[in-house]
Amino acid sequence: MASFEAELKQYLQFITLEKGLAENSILSYRNDLERYLHYVTHDLKVRDLGGITLSHIERYLSELTEMGLAVGTIARNISSIRSFHEFAVVEHLAEANPAELVDLPRKAQKLPEVLDTVEVEQIIDAANRTTPSGIRDAAILETLYASGMRVSELTNLEPDSLFFEIGFIRVIGKGNKERLVPVGEMARISIKHYLDEVRDSFLNDTKPGKSKNKLFLNQRGGPLSRMSIWNIVNKYAQIANIKKNVYPHIFRHSFATHLLEGGADLRAVQEMLGHTSISTTEIYTHVDRTLLHQVHKEFHPRA
Repeated sequence: MASFEAELKQYLQFITLEKGLAENSILSYRNDLERYLHYVTHDLKVRDLGGITLSHIERYLSELTEMGLAVGTIARNISSIRSFHEFAVVEHLAEANPAELVDLPRKAQKLPEVLDTVEVEQIIDAANRTTPSGIRDAAILETLYASGMRVSELTNLEPDSLFFEIGFIRVIGKGNKERLVPVGEMARISIKHYLDEVRDSFLNDTKPGKSKNKLFLNQRGGPLSRMSIWNIVNKYAQIANIKKNVYPHIFRHSFATHLLEGGADLRAVQEMLGHTSISTTEIYTHVDRTLLHQVHKEFHPRA
């Protein structure tokens, strides 16, 4: 983003000194625009404001849309981008505003709400960690939010998928592709508590050995189904008195939204969501592992 550093600094001074925006609003603008300008510079190879077109902006917004972000998050990004380009025109940094005709992407209009961080905490805290099922359920909720993984990926997790010594979980995604997802301390503690204290109580010797390879088990010793996960999530959302339509995939949307709103790098979040794959043999050598772990720890609310 180095080529736009001066322009962004000038714009932030403007909204601070002349528009009098609140500190949180300024931080949101800065995070949105730093990520946008980084994409324009490094992904699209555009080096001056005059070279940014409507097509470039639409490509960036498509990237955000594909990540399943909330309508409000994408709308705020559009507002940030449009305002920045308006400022550039007024200050004669560019001749035209390429964001002037940008509309909210159609796909984004259909996206559901996301949970805010307080609602996530309320749902997770609703699990009774004094009972075996409550301990298991807390670990499930923490894992969904900490990793952003799909429900199918969660139900297929195995104990051997946990690489807590390096702070990651190995996830088998669509097309049988593998990826490593950073998992924060709070989720690691919950999963370890479940493994150490109660998982054995769910095991049933009458069940085939395949079930025993699954990380999360039901009361009969079998693997949890997708419907079981839906019931667990819905149960604690009701206990927490959350009025939104809460279902497992909303944790994935919330995971991506909260990381990006905190200022996380777009590409790092995409990799966590499974937009790229890595092989099992790269578990201890993947060059981006430290960066991903750092991004997750810095920007995830429960890391």
